Amino acid sequence: MAAVLEAPYAERRSFVREWVLTVDHKKIGIMYGVTALFFFLLGGLFALLVRTDLLVPAGVFPAQDYNEFFTMHATVMIFAVIIPLLTGGFGNYLVPLQIGARDMAFPRMNALSYWLYLASGIVFLLSMVSGMPDAGWTSYPPYSVTSTGPGIDLWITGLHIAGLSSILGAINFIVTIQRMRAPGMTLNRMPLFVWSMLVTAYMQLFGTPALAGAITTLLADRHFGTVFFNSAAGGDPMLYQHLFWFYSHPAVYIMIVPAFGIISEVLPVFSRKPIFGYHAIAYSSVAIGFLGFFVWAHHMFVAGMQMSEGIPFMISSMIIAVPTSVKIFNWLATMWRGAVEYTVPMMFASLGFIGSFIIGGFSGVIVAAVPLDMQLHDTYFVVAHIHYVLFGGSVMTIMAGLHFWYPKVTGRMYSKKLGYLGFWLYFIGTQVTFFPMHLLGLAGMPRRIASYDPAFQFWNDVCTVGAYILGLGTLVIIYNLLYHAKRGPKVGPNPWVARTLEWQTSSPPPEHNFDEIPVVTANPYQPYTAEELAQAAQSAP
Repeated sequence: MAAVLEAPYAERRSFVREWVLTVDHKKIGIMYGVTALFFFLLGGLFALLVRTDLLVPAGVFPAQDYNEFFTMHATVMIFAVIIPLLTGGFGNYLVPLQIGARDMAFPRMNALSYWLYLASGIVFLLSMVSGMPDAGWTSYPPYSVTSTGPGIDLWITGLHIAGLSSILGAINFIVTIQRMRAPGMTLNRMPLFVWSMLVTAYMQLFGTPALAGAITTLLADRHFGTVFFNSAAGGDPMLYQHLFWFYSHPAVYIMIVPAFGIISEVLPVFSRKPIFGYHAIAYSSVAIGFLGFFVWAHHMFVAGMQMSEGIPFMISSMIIAVPTSVKIFNWLATMWRGAVEYTVPMMFASLGFIGSFIIGGFSGVIVAAVPLDMQLHDTYFVVAHIHYVLFGGSVMTIMAGLHFWYPKVTGRMYSKKLGYLGFWLYFIGTQVTFFPMHLLGLAGMPRRIASYDPAFQFWNDVCTVGAYILGLGTLVIIYNLLYHAKRGPKVGPNPWVARTLEWQTSSPPPEHNFDEIPVVTANPYQPYTAEELAQAAQSAP
């Protein structure tokens, strides 16, 4: 009798042991995801406050509050949402499963990375009650040196902790992917999402120390009497910009290369075709990761650089558009004449991501040109560009990934009707919010201002309406995913009839991932058989 009672008792775990002390990469990935979605709601709230202030030319809030709102919006969305959700959330959950490993190479370091990320988010939250930073997410000196209050100090502390989390996570991903792949999984048989995470990890590893150097010297100027950025004492404010953008432009690719990997997983599944140009997509990610470190100064064309110094960065910025264009061509070719199924993740990946990201890429080429950037820099054209890249790009892809791997993580399916509603609110809201910003920028409206010329009010009101549509879409999506995590219809291990290894285990996967380590004989992007196409047609939710 004692033996009968002992086994089920041994299976029970407290919340602390199940989640707080876990080293299971899947649970850590889920914790990254849930935490990042909380900060996504917070960052979205700051965005709505910014857009509400711009409803009227004179502004709704005091100018100081506006400065704090847009600083916290960008900081939270970049450092507490997009980077940790793509790398920590999707990366942690999927990479070991997709390469046939039982866990990450260093499970305890993996857990430490998450708790450091959470600590950085808490530090950002503390700034909300003790005086928020107000110098923008770039915190350029001299203002960031002379600004009083603890806001910028907490911003620096939060970034240091987040950077340490990124470096530890990057080391873990590199070792895991290089040393723990299943037998037979050569580099050219890896899923494209794993390729994207390997490139992203190297960018994090080499780029993050530059940001640490920039903000450490900024802190020293604020409190320890140094003059790194004090031009009157022989310092150089441009030094900060070089250090900051040496990390922060690769950070744009850190926020988009994993998204490219997600798109490369979703499109072939719902096109029922092999990915077009597997090697071109994989190696173009490597090219983006390499070239990303040679374009940083295109953010500084109007900061005092000589024209001759800006030309090489203009050329490199044009060149880096080539591997991105290769990806877009291959994605479109993948869908061409495929048996396309317009599921919710496919809508986010195709119309949502590709349709929006092309606009962001095209505007990026425009501002990469020195003469055009000198006219458009610090206008709303730049705001439109970065939001089409990061919202139309990264966030649309995050939504595609959440809906695609949701049945794998939960074992259940969401409401398709609510999924489509969330997509259309997102797609319409994106275009209504951000496209008019191009027109505002071309008309000369400066960015980062709390009040503006009344001639700009109409398009600002349109942008604000679009922002509220996006807010509604976010609530619909989160409600759909949370509600159906316990109440949605149960699904089998592979409801999408996908090919990568994570779909070959149960939904959700067991703690050890695989009963036997799989042996890989080909890359997962092979033509679908007639039987598989029939199965896909029958099992499509």
